[in-house]
Amino acid sequence: MTAFDQLSGANLDAAVAAASRSRILAPWSVQGHLPGITITGGRGAELWDHEGRRWLDFTSQLVNANLGYQHPALVAAITEQAATLTTISPATANLARVRAAEAIVRHTPAELDMVFFTNGGADAVENAIRLARLATGRANVLSLYRSYHGNTGAAIVATGDWRRIPNEFAWGHRHVFGPYLYRSEFWATTEAEESERALRHLDHTIQAEGPDSIAAILMETIPGTAGVLVPPPGYLAGVRQIADRYGTLLILDEVMAGFARAGAWFALDLWDVTPDLMTFSKGVNSGYVPAGGVAISRPIAESFAERVFPGGLTYAGHPLAMAAIRANIEAMEADDVVAGAARLGTEILGPGLRQIAATCPLVGEVRGLGAFWAVELVSDRTTREPAGPATMAKIAARARERGLLILTVASRIHVAPPCIITPDEARRGLAILAGVLDEVGREG
Repeated sequence: MTAFDQLSGANLDAAVAAASRSRILAPWSVQGHLPGITITGGRGAELWDHEGRRWLDFTSQLVNANLGYQHPALVAAITEQAATLTTISPATANLARVRAAEAIVRHTPAELDMVFFTNGGADAVENAIRLARLATGRANVLSLYRSYHGNTGAAIVATGDWRRIPNEFAWGHRHVFGPYLYRSEFWATTEAEESERALRHLDHTIQAEGPDSIAAILMETIPGTAGVLVPPPGYLAGVRQIADRYGTLLILDEVMAGFARAGAWFALDLWDVTPDLMTFSKGVNSGYVPAGGVAISRPIAESFAERVFPGGLTYAGHPLAMAAIRANIEAMEADDVVAGAARLGTEILGPGLRQIAATCPLVGEVRGLGAFWAVELVSDRTTREPAGPATMAKIAARARERGLLILTVASRIHVAPPCIITPDEARRGLAILAGVLDEVGREG
């Protein structure tokens, strides 16, 4: 028996939070200012603590719990697999792994019909970069400044935000600005201008770097952590054309946007663009067991028929993760979760967030689709000065007090509930958010 076994309710919550701060280094956090919240259980789109306080989740944790919490089909699949075989080498043929791969390629573009499994999204990007370099014999990778691709050697340097930490293991990375009309780098006033000028910028950068040096263009189909930056019409098709013009591979990162999040199986489906490599993770099994991977075009995969692909991970294709993938995709198919997420965006989240924007002076812009939205907050709508950290912290704390978990990133609220959230739950969350923004806005 431990000290925790003698506690309950709020006392147990406080003890767990204190022990967590004492024993665990929290990621991407100032350790002395961690939120004092303990989660012990959840179901659907709700979470709760030992005391019984409940929160509606508008975050999907790190935008990965696409089917919510404790989905019975996923829990049953993991339990059944655990009773059959808990682990096996990634180089071994295994039925759970094959079934997971077949479930994935049912929904990838037809050209991407092979899978390399990883433990998560960062190492999926890492291996996609390696595949591109080996397939082309070129060194450099071109990605966006407004992006996040994960916290491993190459993935973090391919990232464009402040976490782009130089390290001796990553080399050959170049960056460009992508489209972001609200804060345009190109003096654009329309989506068409933004798309055209961003494409010209990309093309000119490749020419300046030397086309023969660029192995791949790496982009999130919808940059997520950077602000749910939905690309303007024509942009992704233009990127595909530029890649083809210079013999450069296109890697689309679907780690966050895939598996119903954007109201499609993959966000790339919305623009009918097929990459040479596509990374995935998060929603592939709703985060129940760590998993990720790269969907690979046949020519790239076959280039390793007679040579070694120098990549692999001990737990890649883990049977428990594979069982969760298959169950996750089959549940999405059976319940038409993709169409439901699309309706959630068009009928509830989109209209609701735009209504908030119409009345709240803190809101500069709302953008998104499906179950994937960003509310950009400003201190001045005219100058578009971003809202400050104190304002964002206040909003997050007030929302928690009222039973809503929100994800704040820089000066934005990212609204990304589980794709299975009910209409009534979504409306309840929007009402709480509207009340908090109105209250904080009136306080100035």
